[in-house]
Amino acid sequence: MVWLSKRTALNSASVPGVLIFADDPEQPITLRARSILLEDGGALYVGTESCPYRSKAVISLYGKATEGDEVEGYGKKFLGVGRGGILELHGRKPRSWTLLDKTLYPGGLCYGPYTSEKRWSSRGLNVRIVDADTAQVVAAGRFDTHLLVDENRRLRQFLSYHSPGKAVAIAVGDSAAKSLTLEMRLFLRDLLSSEYILHLGYRQPWALVGILGGPPTSTVEDAKPSQGNGTVGLAVAAKDFRTYDGVNFRITAFSGWIKGVPHHGFKVEVSEGIILDLADEVTSWLPGDRIVVASTDYSMHQAEEFDLLPCPECRSNQVKIDGSPLYLHMGEIVDGVDMRAEVGLLTRNILIQGEMEEACYGPNHCQFFNFDTFGGQIKIQRDFTSVHMAGVELKNMGQQILGSYPVHFHLTGDVDEKGGYDPPSYLDNLAIHHCFSRCVAIHGAHGLLVKDTIGYDTLGHCFFLEDGTEQRNTFYHNLGLLTKAGTILPTDRNEAMCLSMRNNVYGDYIPIPSTDCMAVSSFWIANPNNNLIDNAAAGAQAVGMWYIFHQVPTGQSEGQYPAGQSELTPLGKFYNNRVHSNFKVERYFLWIPGLRLKFQ
Repeated sequence: MVWLSKRTALNSASVPGVLIFADDPEQPITLRARSILLEDGGALYVGTESCPYRSKAVISLYGKATEGDEVEGYGKKFLGVGRGGILELHGRKPRSWTLLDKTLYPGGLCYGPYTSEKRWSSRGLNVRIVDADTAQVVAAGRFDTHLLVDENRRLRQFLSYHSPGKAVAIAVGDSAAKSLTLEMRLFLRDLLSSEYILHLGYRQPWALVGILGGPPTSTVEDAKPSQGNGTVGLAVAAKDFRTYDGVNFRITAFSGWIKGVPHHGFKVEVSEGIILDLADEVTSWLPGDRIVVASTDYSMHQAEEFDLLPCPECRSNQVKIDGSPLYLHMGEIVDGVDMRAEVGLLTRNILIQGEMEEACYGPNHCQFFNFDTFGGQIKIQRDFTSVHMAGVELKNMGQQILGSYPVHFHLTGDVDEKGGYDPPSYLDNLAIHHCFSRCVAIHGAHGLLVKDTIGYDTLGHCFFLEDGTEQRNTFYHNLGLLTKAGTILPTDRNEAMCLSMRNNVYGDYIPIPSTDCMAVSSFWIANPNNNLIDNAAAGAQAVGMWYIFHQVPTGQSEGQYPAGQSELTPLGKFYNNRVHSNFKVERYFLWIPGLRLKFQ
């Protein structure tokens, strides 16, 4: 028995005994290896089911596709579990994913962020009126008080039209002083409590943010002295506000000369982070964790990632994100249809990752990918002693090679009580993201529970039943999103891959992209006797969930049941699953032979 208590590097390791990660929150542990093989009593423990790991553990698999020899049955860059091997990984199990409970708008504001920046043009006083309750810019105007005296009258009418309490931002463009009358200067001083307006000079930068009719404390302004060298910097005024529904935002105005060029502009943007309202309690999500918010549009590519910020003011169902969303993410039930975006946690305190090169190289299909796709892999083979994974993050895993996936149960047979496994094998609360070949591959395995697992930004079918013999597996409350095309099978491929690749294509047959390829799915179910409950397929390049019943078993399972048997097998449980934001929206979100559920 070996207790691992510090950073350790190995070349390749066949673990003959028991390797245990010490659990010291003050001492995170990293294990680097080209490969790790657990068999003949070899065991790896990071926490236990009754005592989950509390610290930070990293298993980092390194090596290039062009280096070293393969291990028979496993390949390269792997964590393998063979006959008599034990893999027990038990980290913290935070809430895996939930739903938005309030719509997240672009920029975090219901009317979106506002930005306006100009150079040279817009001479005079540039004004924006903002509704402080909604952060909406409700009016904009330019008044050339440098050249035209009549602009003073028009500016006064413009400001008087808007009711007291509205926010106002003013910035000088080029120059605004020559024809700005004393009467107008006094009016602006009294209306906005400005200290600079009475003495504003030729080509002098000035910016103000305040409240119409507000007290002197409500005004923020800045001015720079006018100089003849054409570079005086920027006068910047910024003030924070809060919308009626609790979103903190900032209005900024700026004015100045830089290298002889006048600059001015305005911004209305969220400040101090954006608070998300979620459908469930998420106190297990911590500052520094990373989340993904699913697309609720037709394009899966509108999924967005954010880091979490400290938020002492948040309720138990709220988190604060760093950054500004580019897209709208629905958080409502509309006409009885649940349109709410899924929100998944990508961070776990046990991390298994592949170490990657900066760019694609060698035999890694660089004609299709400009990034390295030779990640790590976990492969479990027949007659293992026990495998349980919970609270584990997998990043940069999988390879564009048949059989090399982030998590792969390979021809293991029954992995539950029927196969003598007590407790039954399971994958619980995994975060599989930014991976290069599937998420979970179940190949000739039966009775596996896959629960609360996220598969995000991956290549090829994500949750995958391979040969058509796989039965009694249960997918419960999993989330698949941003499922992209891969090269391994014709059904994984996009049009370009389909037309140019010949491997795994029978004889001289020329595939037709629209019917033979372009079918990559977040859930690929090759036998009806499996259970899908409370899952979400929130964006694939083709289809969310695809039931495909093989006429005969394929691959290494060929001949295991008679032709046509799968089509006569009763369908397992299919309940309360969600599917949206898939590319083939004009066709089918869910495809079951003989039953097509179509969404217009």
